[in-house]
Amino acid sequence: MCGIAGIIGDQNAEAQQRALVERMCALQIHRGPDEGQVVSLGSAVLGHRRLSIIDLSSGQQPMSTSDGRYCIVFNGEIYNFPELRKELETKGIRFRTHSDTETLLQSYV
Repeated sequence: MCGIAGIIGDQNAEAQQRALVERMCALQIHRGPDEGQVVSLGSAVLGHRRLSIIDLSSGQQPMSTSDGRYCIVFNGEIYNFPELRKELETKGIRFRTHSDTETLLQSYV
């Protein structure tokens, strides 16, 4: 039942925006007691509180592509992600985790 938060605003106010997203995530700790993370991406700040269900060891969010071009926070579950992952692997996509979130992220790329 993870929690997500984010803000898009003035890149010059990045520190204030980050502090705001960190407070938003702190208020959602009951939705994701296992871990939390916030990432600043210029004018966007994304936060996530995690309830670990799938890929307990490496499914941390926000999650970025290996080149850093795309970043995602996701609250949900993709039930057919193993099948989607296999299809992407046949197209040469390499995965770093076993997370349904990474499957969604790599599907976008």
